[in-house]
Amino acid sequence: MRMAAPSELVQDGRSIFRSFAVQVLACVVLGTLLPPFLYFGGDASAFHSATLQHSLAGSIIALVAGIFFARRVNIYPGVKQLGAVLPTFIASFGAVALTILAFRFDYSNQVLLLNFVASVAAYIGVISLATKVGRSTFYAVPGGRIDRLANVGLMVEALPTPALPSHEGAIIVADLHADLDETWERLLASAALEGVPVFHFKQVYEAATGKVWVEHLSENSFGSLLPNMTFMRLKRLFDVTMVLVLLPLLLVPLMAIALLVKLDSPGPILFRQERVGFRGRPFTVSKFRTMRVETLSDCMEERRARAVTNENDPRITRLGAFLRRTRIDELPQMFNILLGHMSWIGPRPEAMDLSNWYQKEIPFYDYRHIVRPGITGWAQVNQGHVTELHDIDHKLQFDFYYIKNFSYWLDFLILMRTAQVVFTGHGAK
Repeated sequence: MRMAAPSELVQDGRSIFRSFAVQVLACVVLGTLLPPFLYFGGDASAFHSATLQHSLAGSIIALVAGIFFARRVNIYPGVKQLGAVLPTFIASFGAVALTILAFRFDYSNQVLLLNFVASVAAYIGVISLATKVGRSTFYAVPGGRIDRLANVGLMVEALPTPALPSHEGAIIVADLHADLDETWERLLASAALEGVPVFHFKQVYEAATGKVWVEHLSENSFGSLLPNMTFMRLKRLFDVTMVLVLLPLLLVPLMAIALLVKLDSPGPILFRQERVGFRGRPFTVSKFRTMRVETLSDCMEERRARAVTNENDPRITRLGAFLRRTRIDELPQMFNILLGHMSWIGPRPEAMDLSNWYQKEIPFYDYRHIVRPGITGWAQVNQGHVTELHDIDHKLQFDFYYIKNFSYWLDFLILMRTAQVVFTGHGAK
């Protein structure tokens, strides 16, 4: 069995248009060289201008970076190829434009804008050609827990007999921990010799769903769910830097929001609640208050029920509904980030009463505390806000996927998806 990026499991890689070099070459010609040539009426002498040369160089750098970023985030489940193009290209072209301005190079706004539009169009065209090859077909070896691949969004067909599929693009998937018949074991060996990919069903499940299914403690014995400590330290530095940069810019808007919260309904400006954080340590989270103030009960069942925010909860104020939908209510948690309680991105911290309940009912729940909780996270952008035990179990699988794939690229994808949530309101409660 070999490991693979999730993209290898869900799409055929034989198309020449999936090659990074081919994509860059095609997009450089169609997206950065041809548009200015046509814009200047085919006058090649225009390319001798330093202004145009700087604009072309910046466009090519931004294009290559945009393709690289788009390919990196496309390896994660639930990412539509076309949906990742515009955000990554906006980020790459924006970064190049800021660099040009910082170093005061001569450049052409028209050429940069033209090349941005043409580059996006060219890359969309290239990946559209690549996807015409089609999705891979998975052939399931019967036995074990292979039935869990049903309804995960992949083309899965059961192998009726232990014979290799005859067409290209076939992938064999099996429960490699099951006690398979000798004929099926020989099939897996033959597949390896013939170069037909063979995957354990859990690899395919993770690639298709963005979840990690943990059932036994031994699955963590080799550190598969231990985050990269170097990245964790760099992530902490980035978190603090971003707060220090944004806080002076947001200070006046935060004060205005605080005043509006006070005027909207009686009660404190900030909502404070004890939650479980990094390594299981409790901390007090701060948010703009979005609900009417209530007296807490001494009954644990009632306290747990009041800790749950339901759809169209009558306790949410008029201003609170807007703050929750846009996630503005989360901004005071920047101070929690400074104090080391939280990160910008990570598993959402749960209220103490709910966390104690989940810990008793769900195995391995405490593993989610191995990284700092975040203002937004992988479960939030995939699932939204949930509180029922069944949904929390699925949320935990999303959290484990984030921990297992702890990286810059996944954080970047979460930021893009969070922006989408903010603008659409999907997943906000």
